[in-house]
Amino acid sequence: MTIDVFWRIPTHGEPSSHRNRTPHRGDWFPGDDTKAKPGSVGGTGQGYIDYVAEIARAAEISGFQGGLIPSFPMTDEPWVISSLLARETSTFRFMIPFQPGFLNPVVAARMTASLQRATGGRALYNIITGGGGPAQLWWGDSASHDDRYGRTTEFLDVLKGVWNGGPFSYHGKFYQVEDAGLAHPLSQEEYPEIYFSGSSDAALASASKHADYYLTWLEPFEQLREKFDRVKARTQILGRKIKCAIRVDIIARPTEEEAWAEVEKGFNSLSREALDKFQNPDASDSVGAARQRGNRPTTINSYKDLIIEPNVWSGFSLLRGGQTNGIVGSYEQVAERLDQLVALGADAFILASTPHLEEAYRVGEEVLPLLRGKTDTAILRAVG
Repeated sequence: MTIDVFWRIPTHGEPSSHRNRTPHRGDWFPGDDTKAKPGSVGGTGQGYIDYVAEIARAAEISGFQGGLIPSFPMTDEPWVISSLLARETSTFRFMIPFQPGFLNPVVAARMTASLQRATGGRALYNIITGGGGPAQLWWGDSASHDDRYGRTTEFLDVLKGVWNGGPFSYHGKFYQVEDAGLAHPLSQEEYPEIYFSGSSDAALASASKHADYYLTWLEPFEQLREKFDRVKARTQILGRKIKCAIRVDIIARPTEEEAWAEVEKGFNSLSREALDKFQNPDASDSVGAARQRGNRPTTINSYKDLIIEPNVWSGFSLLRGGQTNGIVGSYEQVAERLDQLVALGADAFILASTPHLEEAYRVGEEVLPLLRGKTDTAILRAVG
């Protein structure tokens, strides 16, 4: 068995560690009060894109197959960043997250095929459909939860239909095209793998039709087993097979004590305001976010209150935003927990840790080589 392991590219800047909340790498990070010039890192004059490229190269060197390039209101545009990083790497694959409702599917097909042609087929998708509430309105999207997933399904119907040259016609609720198709040689490019995010029934219905990988945040392990079983059963009904992938932050150190000490320092640096916001988040109709919140304790006085399983800590979004649950432990413990997730049905991972540059080397050198399960056959498919 082989698995794919990706890294995360912090296109929003980042602090130097989990325990240091003063950002100095990039000019996007919320609350940045440094004197850095726009586009530079910490006022050094080094371009922001240079730092992002350095992380991509570090991940490539360290054995990651590619990287997720996040898309939020406080990030650069992943399509553009992918094009820039393509010239800085050789085999690094670009996982581009986007919400289908914001692009015409025929235009998206042309953009993707052009990127595939320019990079030797290194583009792939992370299809996201949005969490609703104020965050969704920021993008100008007021569609209801289930309509967003219906729109995503139609979008992928059209994109796949035009990819091989057409002529392709489609008459749906959200999209109508007549005799569309990519021109040669774009139509000859490899169709991108699709990683699909979403935990609701509407999301699973769309994922089962189009996804190559069903992508989820880390949850308590038995909850993940149940989720994987559901999406695989729905996909089998359609005569398809689907793999599963997990996004997970990690803190890996030579010993478990050192790893938890990093968590404790980060937690102790938090303000009361940050803890209050963590316990009372903004409104969202995201089922995945609700599942994450369901594992939080009602009272939080110590970082230990957020340990929900051995080596699983549910406070990562306090340290850098994003997902809640992550893995903390020695190099061996982190690898063992990832192995357990593979045994539950995971076929791929998107890993992350702060700062992403140094941690790409650390995780690549100390954790990835240990991902060997209980047999002598390595499950890691390295780059190259």
